[in-house]
Amino acid sequence: MGFIDTVLFPLEWFVAVVMVGFHSLVTALGMPTDSGWSWALAIVGLVVVLRVLLIPLFVKQIKSSRRMQLIQPEMQKIQKKYKGKKDAESRQKMTEETMELYKRTGTNPMGSCLPILLQAPFFFALFRVLNTLPAMASGSREGIGPLTQELAASAENSTLFGAQLSSTFMNSEGAATKIVTMVLIILMSLSMFLTQRQLMTKNMPAAALDNPMAKQQKIIMYVMPLVFFITGPNFPIGVLIYWLVTNVWSMGQQFYVIRRMPAPGSAAEKALEERNRAKGKITKKESIPGLTDEADAEPVAAPGRATATGVTAGKTSGQRVQPKRNNNKKKRKR
Repeated sequence: MGFIDTVLFPLEWFVAVVMVGFHSLVTALGMPTDSGWSWALAIVGLVVVLRVLLIPLFVKQIKSSRRMQLIQPEMQKIQKKYKGKKDAESRQKMTEETMELYKRTGTNPMGSCLPILLQAPFFFALFRVLNTLPAMASGSREGIGPLTQELAASAENSTLFGAQLSSTFMNSEGAATKIVTMVLIILMSLSMFLTQRQLMTKNMPAAALDNPMAKQQKIIMYVMPLVFFITGPNFPIGVLIYWLVTNVWSMGQQFYVIRRMPAPGSAAEKALEERNRAKGKITKKESIPGLTDEADAEPVAAPGRATATGVTAGKTSGQRVQPKRNNNKKKRKR
């Protein structure tokens, strides 16, 4: 067993356990054991289990993304400060100030990538499980955990619209498999594009759309779906189902977060403020401790409260106002 086999085997075992568990569940509900829909729903169940387990990391991803957006003005100040300076000392100072900003505000640039990075090994594990189904079904390889050779043969021989779950566009000869794979590849690429576009158009402040990070995300929005469209013909149908369901889950999860917890300064935040205003609610503004110095921060006054200047909107300061003496109250008679 090679290094990759040793690393991926526990994940392959986990994939097999979840798939067999959901397959047993759907068959207990009356679906045929050898049906392609039974095994397709088992793959859907695998996506649900993984995404539920990743919810705590997804919450951290949201907080990390929001912090990155909130510190963009400070990031732009640092970039503007060293703009045009290409010497090593200036680049080092710019890096140091950027890292100090991350440390001061508790921001982790890699925090938004954790869910994606953690999903990748399970994606490859599923890919390997589906690729070894023919070998397990023929008896040339042992099963993986509860995925016995008999169940592997059931999964291998099951079809979805006439296409086997382990088939790919490249290794198939029938028209049914090619049509199913192309439809799944198109839907997978389109859902990936729409998910990224939803983030760019609704949940990014207008000021952040001009920075390098936003430009990089815009490139990803167009390049990643294209990459998966090109490489998709090499993926088994089961993997395409997994990735499509993952994209749909991400799109729905992202829609919920954007609607309820939009990024500061974004179009979604303005829409939330309008909805709250119509309901008579006040939208709470988010801030990061350490983003600005307290000495430089402008005091925010609540109605009827005093500020450092002693004046609030239409109100006097909290200092007691002494009554003026009316000297003309009583006039002397001449």
